[in-house]
Amino acid sequence: MRARWAMGERKRYSKEFKLEAVRLAKEPDRSVLQVAQNLGISDSALHRWIRELEGQGQAGLPPENWTG
Repeated sequence: MRARWAMGERKRYSKEFKLEAVRLAKEPDRSVLQVAQNLGISDSALHRWIRELEGQGQAGLPPENWTG
């Protein structure tokens, strides 16, 4: 069961955390779902971070105060 967050209570992740999550998801022996579950994040957030990083590099990842 997934936690439901009230408006404005979304978890915030640092750029470093996002980069590490994407790096782990890119390893050949791991899936995005597996990495997301291990890190306690949604697979949709991790997929979004991967798309943003691939599209614009590190500049594509929003700053730490972004709540995605």
